[in-house]
Amino acid sequence: MCVVFDDDRRIYIHSRILTEYHLKEGTNVPESAVEEMVEANDRRRARERALYLLDVRDYSFMEMYEKLIKNYSEEISLGVCKDLAGSRLIDDRRYAQTRARELFEVKRVGVWKAKQELKRRGIPDSIIEDVIEEYAGEEDTFSRLEELVEKKYERYLTDDKGVKKVKNALLRQGYSYSEINAVLDLYDLDF
Repeated sequence: MCVVFDDDRRIYIHSRILTEYHLKEGTNVPESAVEEMVEANDRRRARERALYLLDVRDYSFMEMYEKLIKNYSEEISLGVCKDLAGSRLIDDRRYAQTRARELFEVKRVGVWKAKQELKRRGIPDSIIEDVIEEYAGEEDTFSRLEELVEKKYERYLTDDKGVKKVKNALLRQGYSYSEINAVLDLYDLDF
């Protein structure tokens, strides 16, 4: 709804907010109440935006805050994120578990890269350690790396230059030198 003031200034407020403030045509509204209504309207819009984003995919607390802060004040953005976290619509632990599963099982990254990715998305270190622990076993890492080399990199293991390329690619994927060398030892590479 469009609210028009005596000085022809206009603001657009959701009808639900106007109903809460019992506004009707010709009502005199003090300036402080106008500011309060605008803030309530912005809070409602920020919450709607957040719910729209969450309908598409899950977000961490920090990711959602960064999305909202682009269009809304710090106070409103933080308040909406806290409300959504309180109602468990934003849950960093659930988000980290889902993201870790994707990183390890689909993208086949190493522990180091997974930790960096989760940290970049604003997940606290304590949650990262708990979530990564499930995938950080030596046998899991070895089998994941072995499968990755077999499917994606085995064809490059024909000469010394190819081996170096594979090692560098695997390092970027977050695997350590010792993990990479242990898997490549299976290929009897004598160059």
